[in-house]
Amino acid sequence: MTITLNGQSRSVSDGLSLQALITQVTGHPEHVVAEVNGRIVEKTAWASFAIDTGATIELVTFVGGG
Repeated sequence: MTITLNGQSRSVSDGLSLQALITQVTGHPEHVVAEVNGRIVEKTAWASFAIDTGATIELVTFVGGG
C-alpha cells in the first residue's frame, strides 16, 4: 500500500503497525511524535494502530543539544 510519510510517497506492507513503521524509519522510537491524518497518536497506541492505505503520516524526532 502507499502512504505519505513526511511529505513523500512511500510503499509499505499491508497491515503494518505504526510502531513497526516508526522502528523501521527512525530506529529510536522513544524520541518520536507521530501524527496520522492530522492527529497525534499516543505512544501507547502505536503497536495496535494499523496504518490505512493513503494515510498521511508525519514523524517528528526530538534531538537534544545546546
